[in-house]
Amino acid sequence: MKIKKISIIAFFILAIAIILTTFDIIYFGNTQKPQKSDCIIVLGCKVYGSTPSKFLLSRIERGYELYKNGYGKYIIVSVGKGNGENISEAEAMKRYLMSRGVNSSQILIDDRSNSTMANIINSKNIMKKNNLRTSIIVSNKYHLKRASLMAEDEGLNASYSGVFVSSRKSHEIWGYIRELPALVKYYMVKII
Repeated sequence: MKIKKISIIAFFILAIAIILTTFDIIYFGNTQKPQKSDCIIVLGCKVYGSTPSKFLLSRIERGYELYKNGYGKYIIVSVGKGNGENISEAEAMKRYLMSRGVNSSQILIDDRSNSTMANIINSKNIMKKNNLRTSIIVSNKYHLKRASLMAEDEGLNASYSGVFVSSRKSHEIWGYIRELPALVKYYMVKII
C-alpha cells in the first residue's frame, strides 16, 4: 500500500514538473523582446545540400530584420557542417545575408560548432575578439529557454528573439516536445 501511494505521489510530482517546465519553455519563447546590442547571434539549423531549411531561413530572416532595423552592427552566424550538408550552416547563412546586401565585414562566422553550447561558447569568443559586449540570440521560440540558460552560464550578455514557422507547425510542436528532455538533460549535466 505504501509503495502504491509513493508511486502515485511521484507520478504527480513528475507530471507537475513536466507541466511547469513546458510552460516555462513556451512562456519564455513568447515573451522575449530583443534589446539593441552590439551583435546578433543567429543559431544554426539544418541545410539541405546548400539550401537553408525553413527553420534556418526563418532564423536568418529574423537576424537580418533585426540588423536592418539597427538592433546590432554585426551578425554572428553560428554552426558547422552537418551530415548531408554541402556547406556549413554558417556559410549558408552568410550567403543569404550577403544576397540581402549585408556587407561581409559585418558577418562574423563560427563554422566549428556542433551544439547549442558550442554555439554560445564560440560566439562569446568571437564577441570578445571583436570587442562586442552585448548580443541578441535568434532561434526558434522553443529553443530560446535552453539557449538562454547556456548563455547565462557562460556569462554572455544577451537578449532573445524567437521565430515560429507557421508553415511547419508540426515540426514546431515536435521541437517543443523534444526540448523538454533536452532541457532536463542540460539541468542534469549541470548538477553532476
